[in-house]
Amino acid sequence: MCSLDAAGPHHLDTRGLLCPIPVIRAQEAVSLLPAGARVRLVATDPGVMHDIPAWCRIHGHQVLRASGQGEEYHIEFQIC
Repeated sequence: MCSLDAAGPHHLDTRGLLCPIPVIRAQEAVSLLPAGARVRLVATDPGVMHDIPAWCRIHGHQVLRASGQGEEYHIEFQIC
């Protein structure tokens, strides 16, 4: 478990992009942010509901919430 950052989440819009691009964009974002930062990713590719949590597990990040809303998928994770 990693400590929470008081700053609000950073938004990452990957709507219209297909796998593996949302994961690549998440990796790019993580490389620019400090540990403890939160990222809120929005996508239209339903594959992110599996791919981003799997990527988080591999890299030691923590998924805080994941949901599908209509044709959009929202995943918030914390960089650890």
